[in-house]
Amino acid sequence: MKSLCRNLGRALLAITLLCLPGFAIAQGAVAQNSTTRDADTHFFDANTGDLKAELGEAKVAGKKALLLMYEQEGCPGCLFMKQNILNRVDVQDLYHRHFVSFTVDINGSVPLKDFAGRDITEKALAIRSKTRATPTFVFHDMTGTEIVRITGTVRDTGEFKLLGEFVASGAYKLRPFAEHKQLQLKNKGG
Repeated sequence: MKSLCRNLGRALLAITLLCLPGFAIAQGAVAQNSTTRDADTHFFDANTGDLKAELGEAKVAGKKALLLMYEQEGCPGCLFMKQNILNRVDVQDLYHRHFVSFTVDINGSVPLKDFAGRDITEKALAIRSKTRATPTFVFHDMTGTEIVRITGTVRDTGEFKLLGEFVASGAYKLRPFAEHKQLQLKNKGG
């Protein structure tokens, strides 16, 4: 009877862990590739606070877009993304090749210059862009126009890399990301 209770307890613990948000995904992300670096210092670029100037530098560097990750303190999805996806070296390399990436605190009072060169705070930028949930990933083309928006966490590193390739290739001009994902799965026989 004692061993039955012990085994039942272990089974319940395993089921509970698998049901926790992000646990199974995080375990899969770590199993795929354990080469990681801190996301804050290796995924995101140093931000001067002048989005218009950053866009100009991105153009000169041949980048495809500028990525803003809207976040807020205590956001579990933001933490998950930073600890399990944005910390991956392969993800960092792909995004640095094609994009300049910055964070924006949706409650932040840090002064910025927007894409038109106007003074604004992080919070005001989030409000103007109608960003309420975090994390939200917003890609802007080289004119500062929003081209792709993803709200919430992504499933895994493969999906986030697919998102980067989707924007960098210009596929966003043909179809929404959800449709693009389905086509990719279909083409892979999944």
